[in-house]
Formats: sequence, structure tokens, C-alpha cells
Amino acid sequence: MSVAEILHYTYDDYCQWEGEWELIDGVPVSMAPAPMRIHQQLAGGIFMALNQNIQENCVDCELLYEVDWKVNEETILRPDIVLACADEGEAYLTKAPKIIVEILSPSTAKKDETIKFDIYEAEGVQYYILVYPDDLKAKVYSLKEGRYIKVGDFTHEDLGFEDLTCDISLDFDKVFRKFRKSA
Repeated sequence: MSVAEILHYTYDDYCQWEGEWELIDGVPVSMAPAPMRIHQQLAGGIFMALNQNIQENCVDCELLYEVDWKVNEETILRPDIVLACADEGEAYLTKAPKIIVEILSPSTAKKDETIKFDIYEAEGVQYYILVYPDDLKAKVYSLKEGRYIKVGDFTHEDLGFEDLTCDISLDFDKVFRKFRKSA
């Protein structure tokens, strides 16, 4: 038996662990310690802005914060914010979310920009938003013909989500406003 076989884990193993983990292709990945305050505040602001839109415009969808998504038996991820539609999973999401927001920190940036980017793209997540707290900027990607295309960098703009069953938008000017230093 090889070391790779010994160190290969599944969802059943994941359920037994203490602490905060993700599982990527059978490899356990420890989650970063509690995020910085700006991370929490940005996540809260984005969640509130999107949730208001969801409540008004979308019956079959729900906005969730740090929920497990079981991609398969060997990959369980916990995005910061997801918009899930018609997912009936009880303990975890069972379908690809329509929108995923990840707020980057120095310890998660590389994983969010590469590994998770590739997984979300392959699994058909329609919108992937990477939020950079230090720059007060969001990079937005939209899935077109199975590949992510960069929609743009957002700092003061309003993002309207196209091709969703819900008519929602996200105003980055409002999200980032309280963090901008007065000139």
C-alpha cells in the first residue's frame, strides 16, 4: 500500500474530523484561523446586499454563508458565500451553486485563485467572485461555454448577474464604501 492510498480521505473521514477543514481530491486542507475583521465585515456586507435581492426577486434560491458543498466523495469545499438554487441537501450542498464569493486572505489567496477556481469552473458554478480586501476590489468571472471569462474588476460598479433565474445585482460601491479612507 502506498502513502498516497493511506493519506487519501473521503467524505466519511471528513465528517469525523475536529476543527475547520476542506477536502480536495482526497487531501485534507486545514482552513485558516478565524478571518480578519475586514474579511468578516466584507462578507457580511456582500451577504446582506445579495440577500436583500434574493428575498425580493428569487423564490427558489437561498444565500448561504460558509456551508459545505460536497462536490464528490473526495472533495468537500466551504466557500465564504454561495447562492444555491433548488438544492435539497440537508447537511451540505449537493449541486453546484450559481454564485460563489471567496474573500481572499494571504493564507487562502493561492488556493482560491487556482485550485478552487479550477474546481468551480469544472463543476459549472456560473459566477465566481474573488474579493481582495486590501485593494477593495472584486474580480468577477462568468462561465461561458464551460470556461470562466473575466467580467471585470469591480470597485465602484454595480454588477448585474446575467443568465440567472433571479434578477439580482451587487453594488460594489456600497459594499466597499465604509472601508475607503477619506481623501
